[in-house]
Amino acid sequence: MKNYKQLLSYFKFSNQQRTGIVALFIIIIVLEVLYFCLDFNSTEKAFPEKEQWMALQSEIDSFKMMKYEKKPMQYSFNPNFISDYKGYKLGMSVQEIDRLLAFRKENKYVNSAEEFQAVTKISDSLLRAISPLFKFPDWSRNKTNFKTDKKEYASETDFKKENKKEKLVILDINQATQEDLIKVYGIGEALSSRILKQKEILGCFVSMEQMGEIWGLSPEVIVELNSHFRVVIPKDLKKIAINDASLKDLSQFPYFKYALAKQIITYRSMNGNFDNIEDLAKIKGFPVEKAKIISLYLEF
Repeated sequence: MKNYKQLLSYFKFSNQQRTGIVALFIIIIVLEVLYFCLDFNSTEKAFPEKEQWMALQSEIDSFKMMKYEKKPMQYSFNPNFISDYKGYKLGMSVQEIDRLLAFRKENKYVNSAEEFQAVTKISDSLLRAISPLFKFPDWSRNKTNFKTDKKEYASETDFKKENKKEKLVILDINQATQEDLIKVYGIGEALSSRILKQKEILGCFVSMEQMGEIWGLSPEVIVELNSHFRVVIPKDLKKIAINDASLKDLSQFPYFKYALAKQIITYRSMNGNFDNIEDLAKIKGFPVEKAKIISLYLEF
């Protein structure tokens, strides 16, 4: 009985406690009603600027996809100057590339897609795929037309006189004007001015190999230059006295940088005069690959 009374004492509340319990139940009920009656899904506030940015981003993404899907642009080229890497990219085998390189070492050129196939022995399918990219000089196409005309009019007695090829006049590159240079296939005002500027810097050209040092001249254009010009070294070319020249004189020479000119002066003071270009080539940093050309500008 005593235990029962103790148990009941736990369920006796004061007025303040009862009020608190009732208030708690009311709050719970209100929250339950709100939970079932209200939609708590958050609605994003519309921002016009954000929508514009999102639309712009979608457009940018679409351009990126187009860029990745777009095939790389292919440019025309002269097949006579295909490198190992270029040939590999075109799908040629090592043997086919080697045949072309061996043919070119003989200073011969192919002037049509058919000649290219005859030299390289590539398959018909590969030729059809890459021949649309071939670009031969105008003179090679004119040569083909000339052969066709010859077959067509060979019976005429005056054919040889009318179609006699004019003898190509070879000019001195050191005397060439801008007009002379522009006549060469592949050379415009910019390249011709660059050639003349380089000649002015050097004083004159001493070798046609120097055309390879001029920025912008492709191998095809250099071949054309070699067929129209040659080098005649002027008798009044002012050479550099390598054993007497000052540091200033040597550093102003286009083939010598200041550091190399300084080493030349140091080497000369310690070892005496240079007897030939071989002595000069012993200096560290000397452009040995251009020694033959450089020697023509020097006086020992």
